[in-house]
Amino acid sequence: MMIDAGFLSKVSHRLGEGHYFKYDLLRFAKKLSGKEGLVFKHLFFYNAPPYQGTKPTEEERKRKIDYDSFVRKLSQNKEVRGGRCQRIKVDGRYKYKQKGVDTFLVMDLMDLPIEHPKIKKIILIASDSDFVPVINRLKKLGIEIVLYTYFERDRRSIFSTSNELLSSVTKYHKLKKEDFEECRRS
Repeated sequence: MMIDAGFLSKVSHRLGEGHYFKYDLLRFAKKLSGKEGLVFKHLFFYNAPPYQGTKPTEEERKRKIDYDSFVRKLSQNKEVRGGRCQRIKVDGRYKYKQKGVDTFLVMDLMDLPIEHPKIKKIILIASDSDFVPVINRLKKLGIEIVLYTYFERDRRSIFSTSNELLSSVTKYHKLKKEDFEECRRS
């Protein structure tokens, strides 16, 4: 399973009605794999560490410590790929963007048939139409891509998934609130 963490976080926030779900990521991955009739084998998790200024604030340091702790726990038998976080000032407010994360995901998608030739089905949690060319290439190699995504049919929404992405995959499922609730952390 390959997860674009930034996207999944936004979905959690939207379906949690402004609050992030506290859920067990591995249980979440295993549950979705089971829905596809697959045995969960490996998780590739794509994220960017939190922004750190040249002189990190106390809040930035705490976020980094929490992130590092999460990655350490998750990294046991899982692949965590980290891009970087870019801070941009727009209209007097800071916005944060992940950089390089999608590139790692595409690289790993292309490496899978080489490094794991027995894998014939991949679950991808994402929404970016930039993945369409690699998905089409993998389909030519006989690999099925099952997409778990979330979208709203409003072009101005941050959840406007392209029809091209949806039609490129073997099948897709729209993530639901229940997917997170079933895997709540106690």
